[in-house]
Amino acid sequence: MNSGLSIKRGRQAILATLWKQRVSYLFIAPFMVCFTVFIVVPIVLANGLAFFSFDAISRPTFLGWDNFLAILTQDRIFLQNAIPNTFKFAIIVGPLGYALSFLLAWLIHQLPKRIRDLFTIAIYTPSLSAGVAMSVVWLVIFNGDRIGYLNNFLLSAGIVREPQLWLQDPQYFMNIMIVVSLWASMGVGFLAMLAGLQTVNTELYEAGAIDGISNRLQEIYYITIPSIKPQMLFGAIMSVVGTLKAGSIGALLAGSPITPQYSGHLITNHIEDYAFIRYELGYSSALSVVLLLLVYGTSRLSFRLFAAKGDE
Repeated sequence: MNSGLSIKRGRQAILATLWKQRVSYLFIAPFMVCFTVFIVVPIVLANGLAFFSFDAISRPTFLGWDNFLAILTQDRIFLQNAIPNTFKFAIIVGPLGYALSFLLAWLIHQLPKRIRDLFTIAIYTPSLSAGVAMSVVWLVIFNGDRIGYLNNFLLSAGIVREPQLWLQDPQYFMNIMIVVSLWASMGVGFLAMLAGLQTVNTELYEAGAIDGISNRLQEIYYITIPSIKPQMLFGAIMSVVGTLKAGSIGALLAGSPITPQYSGHLITNHIEDYAFIRYELGYSSALSVVLLLLVYGTSRLSFRLFAAKGDE
């Protein structure tokens, strides 16, 4: 009786607290509804559908762990192309794009305030217009005929004798993807770092000079980076998630979801191949779960590197 009474009182206390804070919950309700509908529900459905065979028409058939076993033992394209390409792409574009974001944010922060915004917009804009720019600018640059800007330059300089099919040659395709991705990688992580730099207490630099810090590199290492660790963490997570879930760039450059000889085939492309071309939604859901686990693991690594420790 006493335990039942205590549980009842506990529920009443929780309900009373919720009712007392009802205005606060009303303000966060739009975000919570969108987060639940577009994030939580799809993740739950994908995790459940990963154990079924489903073609979007017939009734789902329960398979257990068969989809995951097929990924690890039978999917040659996934093991030989999607996984190596994704890790190569992520290892190069992720850290390099992250370092460039910090470097450019730091350089812009050194500029006078009257022109700082102009440079910020100029560097941030490619991340917003990447899709349009790839179809208007990059496809023209890497066009395979003599009109393409790169071919025209190399032919005029006498470096090559015949036009190169840049976007049809597996030897060059992944490298082009990396270059274009780095150009468009200055997104919200870059803005977060720039905002963080503007909040660093300038008195810390004066104190550091008294304590023996003698150059800008030491200032960055001992003062700037520790002072903006939350923004660095946010930028790292956005970089990890962005590179691991990249895939549209290869499809835009190649003009089809399948890149030349799978040279730019990433995990996201593999998921879209099975989901929207082959209509094997159960198998594509299993692939999505694998990608989710990869993103989670690398995000946890980012937390370990940049999360505040102790009294920081």
